[in-house]
Amino acid sequence: MRFMSTPYHAAVRAIRMLPLAAALAASAASIQAAQPVQPPAQVRTQAPGFYRMMLGAFEVTALSDGTVAVPLDQLLRNPPEDTASRLAQAHLGTRAETSINAFLIHTGSHLALVDAGAGDLFGKDGGRLLDSIRAAGYRPEDIDTVLLTHIHADHSGGLTRQGKRMFPAADIRVDQRDVDFWLNPANAGKVAKEERHAFADAEAALRPYIEAGRLKPFDGETELLPGIRAVAGAGHTPGHSLYLVESEGKKLVLWGDLIHAQDVQFAKPGVTIRFDVDAAAAARQRLARMDEAARQGWLVAAAHIGFPGIGHVRRSGDGYLWQPVRYSLEGLRR
Repeated sequence: MRFMSTPYHAAVRAIRMLPLAAALAASAASIQAAQPVQPPAQVRTQAPGFYRMMLGAFEVTALSDGTVAVPLDQLLRNPPEDTASRLAQAHLGTRAETSINAFLIHTGSHLALVDAGAGDLFGKDGGRLLDSIRAAGYRPEDIDTVLLTHIHADHSGGLTRQGKRMFPAADIRVDQRDVDFWLNPANAGKVAKEERHAFADAEAALRPYIEAGRLKPFDGETELLPGIRAVAGAGHTPGHSLYLVESEGKKLVLWGDLIHAQDVQFAKPGVTIRFDVDAAAAARQRLARMDEAARQGWLVAAAHIGFPGIGHVRRSGDGYLWQPVRYSLEGLRR
């Protein structure tokens, strides 16, 4: 007799097939899981760099212009083996990656930038300041004053790109002695041969501001903005300046290029670098300012201390130690 299929029989067959379907599904999942998952390509970029803190009522933002690798064993006037040993203790090679820092100060009535980075002058090294400013919530055109510690390429090169002012609303303030020195090619014989490009770099960076009537030099120690005062620091360059920032009893001293190699020069403040126009004066300034910072307990910010380059100094034997600020939200919450 021929078997007649009924809905009942179909349901029974379906139930009997369930274990097989489950096994097949499990097998497929196992095969799929065994296939290695390929991640996307490595990104290999760094986030725009800024770090923000409050100094009394002033908002201070450290900005990264990037880094540059420099052969410190060749540039520092220090026994190369001692330089190499001290760098090795910091897990660094003699060609050490060095931060290029700038600092944005919002006083409530002014937005002032201290140093402008390297712009295009260092190739792929440096030149990231504008991205960092925007990442920090500001625009280059918001800045009304640029305070240069001195006119070296990694501090003034970012003022201009392809002949165009990057800070169109800003006055450029710098000590007259640096203007007189770096904008006069006759002074080229007073610096190392390798540094003579600095005169052409200075001309390129500052000429658009001169033509716009925006270069406004100052003479020595003077208050440039309420709460921000220029302090003479000649040595590294003839007009090298520090900036003392003060709000509600809190003080921050912006050192510029008072120090280049933190892992060597804090312990040995007398060590100078080839970039110093007057090495002896630069060493005296460094020793005096380190001692001042350690005694007073002031905050210090510097262009070439590891980003964000803000911290305190304390005595340690015949030298000093650097204590960087810690990440903090104190004072930033509204």
